Amino acid sequence: MLRLAVCVLLLASICAPLAASGQNPAQQASAAAAPQPISEEVAEAEAAIVKSDWKAAEAKLAPWLAAHPADARALFDAGYVADAQSRLDDAARLYRRAVEANPQSFEAHVELGLLLARQGKLAEARPELAAATTLDPGEAGAGAKARAWRALAEIDRAADPAKASADLLEALKLSPEMPADTLLAASLAEQTGQFDAAETTYRHILAKDPKSAPANAGLAHLLIARKQYPEAETFLRAALEQSPGDTALTAQLATVLAAQDKAEALPLIRKLHDAHPQDAAITRMLAEVLAEAGDAAGSDKLYIGLLAASPEAPELLIAHGQNLIRLARYAEAFIAFDKATRLDPANADGWSGLAFAASKIGQPSVTLHALTMRAKSLPELPSTYFLWATAYDTLHNKAQAATYYHHFLDSSAGKFPDQEWQARQRLLLLEGKK
Repeated sequence: MLRLAVCVLLLASICAPLAASGQNPAQQASAAAAPQPISEEVAEAEAAIVKSDWKAAEAKLAPWLAAHPADARALFDAGYVADAQSRLDDAARLYRRAVEANPQSFEAHVELGLLLARQGKLAEARPELAAATTLDPGEAGAGAKARAWRALAEIDRAADPAKASADLLEALKLSPEMPADTLLAASLAEQTGQFDAAETTYRHILAKDPKSAPANAGLAHLLIARKQYPEAETFLRAALEQSPGDTALTAQLATVLAAQDKAEALPLIRKLHDAHPQDAAITRMLAEVLAEAGDAAGSDKLYIGLLAASPEAPELLIAHGQNLIRLARYAEAFIAFDKATRLDPANADGWSGLAFAASKIGQPSVTLHALTMRAKSLPELPSTYFLWATAYDTLHNKAQAATYYHHFLDSSAGKFPDQEWQARQRLLLLEGKK
């Protein structure tokens, strides 16, 4: 959750319109198609754009484009005007037309790519930005191309951190390092397992700016990921003194307190949830802590609300199923786990839950299938050995049942006295009949 928040913050700064680079819109448009002669109508439209007079610009561009639909410069201007007015679909359509009219237009590729990134259409944005990095930016300058490389780094960071690092290096060849670059470098180091380097970088940022929200969140996330909970708690309390009321830092502190089983965690998360009742991440955090505290009913009420908004979320279904198991509502739990495993067959927790729920409602064949699927990614436990054994026993497969009862007894080490007694009794019967 917190890593995602840092990503969104950086992406927003990178994907802002290029007007923020210091060039006015008319200069950008000129760079977009410098070799082309400019008509009087387009020149007047660009003069209106400089004044942010969008209506006047549209009044000049609309008739001109009706008569000259392949004028790349005018199409780019029209796209910019639509973009400035938050008519994003219109802007994307016009930028695409500008690219089609002039595939060498650096500005059209960049603006289209950045707009698509702002819309979350990263797969569509990437080729546009990649194309821009191969083109001459003209009057837009090296800084504009650096922005394209930075946007690529943000897009690549999730799937290929190494490539994102390479993208960032290309940006730094073209423009000075910015605070967002340092934050991104720290995050990429963390993603690639370079934890010491990431920590050093976050602390370097905080030495200069103790109130840097992304750096505070990033360092806290790193400490939590490394399970350095006492240090994370100390750090987060100090950070909250600098930024009291910061939601992300408060959520992280609650996570750390919960990990240490501290009683302070639950009231802190409740207070946070009361202040942000619509925040799904906070609601889920409260649901998790309530479940760990033994309030399965209270926890499940929250999960039901979350599932109403995201009914196809496997992790929510699994958490809901686990609460239903705690509440001894096994048939309902079976339904939740069955749906979760259909949506995400690679989730071993879903198969674990399904195996247990199926055993409770007398479906041994489903139990065996679920255990088989679970075993693809998780090692056996005493509890799973016992499920294997009882499922085979129910199906009258004596040899397999006996084998798994022995596996269970060999691994349980006296920790499950009731089940151990049952296993020994069943073995007396099963093996006594041989």
